[in-house]
Amino acid sequence: MFVSLGNASAWWHAIPHLFGYVTILWVIYAIGLCVWIVLQKREPAATLSWMLSLIFLPYVGFFVYYVFGPQRIERQRLRRERSRTELRGYGEVSPPHPDHDELAHLALESAGLPPTTATSVRFLVDGSAKYDALLEDIRNARDHVHLEYYIFRPDQTGTRVRDALVERAKAGVKVRVLIDAVGATKARRRFFRPLLEAGGEVAWFHPTRLRHFTRPRWNFRMHRKIAVIDGEIAYTGGINICDEQDERLTDDAYRDLHMRMTGRIVREAQLIFLEDWLYVTEQDRASFEGTNLWPESSAEEGPIQAQMLVSGPDSPWEPIHRMMVSAIYEAKKRVWLVTPYFVPGEAARMALTSAALGGLEVRLVVPKISDSMFVTHAARSYFDELLAAGIKIHEYGPRMLHTKALLVDDDLAILGSANFDHRSFRLNFEVSVMYQSAAIAAELEAIITEELAQAPEVTPLMERPFFKRRLPEAVARLFSPLL
Repeated sequence: MFVSLGNASAWWHAIPHLFGYVTILWVIYAIGLCVWIVLQKREPAATLSWMLSLIFLPYVGFFVYYVFGPQRIERQRLRRERSRTELRGYGEVSPPHPDHDELAHLALESAGLPPTTATSVRFLVDGSAKYDALLEDIRNARDHVHLEYYIFRPDQTGTRVRDALVERAKAGVKVRVLIDAVGATKARRRFFRPLLEAGGEVAWFHPTRLRHFTRPRWNFRMHRKIAVIDGEIAYTGGINICDEQDERLTDDAYRDLHMRMTGRIVREAQLIFLEDWLYVTEQDRASFEGTNLWPESSAEEGPIQAQMLVSGPDSPWEPIHRMMVSAIYEAKKRVWLVTPYFVPGEAARMALTSAALGGLEVRLVVPKISDSMFVTHAARSYFDELLAAGIKIHEYGPRMLHTKALLVDDDLAILGSANFDHRSFRLNFEVSVMYQSAAIAAELEAIITEELAQAPEVTPLMERPFFKRRLPEAVARLFSPLL
């Protein structure tokens, strides 16, 4: 081995000016990579992080950034055009509620869906409540069932949902299931074969196929959780379909929150699903013939002001991020934020610390230990700054906290699938709901208060060993813009 190394070294030095040639090639690579990254026009911190990380990965860095970098995909035009030509316009399906404020208008312009209403909203805390309600509604479906999930595992919970879908498909109900190809890697076509044989349809969002290599989409995941039954009932929130989120099956099941909604808001959930379905399957309007997508019962106006928020790499506005930051700035009394992954950008940190410095009650609830140690360390790296501004930080335990909610004052709540991090705000396709309702805010306050009872407050005097806490936190924060 040493002889081989010696021969390689002799061969290296024998080539005239080889070191100079390699240096020139490396400089050309570094300049080209930097120009490419700079032209993406991302935040300076994220831009510098990518440049410093990849500049020392000669040539491999091009591939890494090509696949995993913060690229945009040409989907916005497809969504806008196909949804309004192949389906129906937003205004026709869900007319804007006349009594809306500046925040609702901002959501309309950035996310594209108008403010509307709900006749009822039912909070479902943890998986058992969500699965029981969803299965009951699926079994009562008469026309169609549309499901869109990031994770759909072929375990006990997934099998129960699949079998309920199979039974409905055999009864003539149209069943469409859209799942993310990465989040649901274990739920392969064989698992869904009974549903396909019964007449149901299954599609995978951004499958990792060789033909997509020239247009990489592996890093753009569909993180939404949507269910629409008969166009009359809609579900969304943070709970996937898997045993890990059912507290009846495991003691360490995630603490999470989901919503069951009726009223006009269901039409917006339907639109989101249909747009994603058309995008993935490339079907047209004819594929929905015979399905009553817009029943008259869903046109009824309700007492709860609600608005769906969608975001993804197809939009330059980062709608959910923008709405959360704007809502925090509009706060007059309090801001309560619950999130499993807390990796804020500069705008979000400024909003939270400004609210606290302005005398508002600002509370942040995060898991004591999340399912990603790297994200846990990154989140804790911001604690000193937040605590200094007067923000009260709580670490929930012993279960993993997966709730994603923002409560502002006594009448504004934003809940859904989006975490408070760069990936959810920029790379994932997410969906949340904004409620402007004192009743909804009161219910959310009660749920968060239960979580606070199991979430001790972090204090600046807590022990933070150098190698176990402070150093890993500093390293994780360095790479936080890439998360």
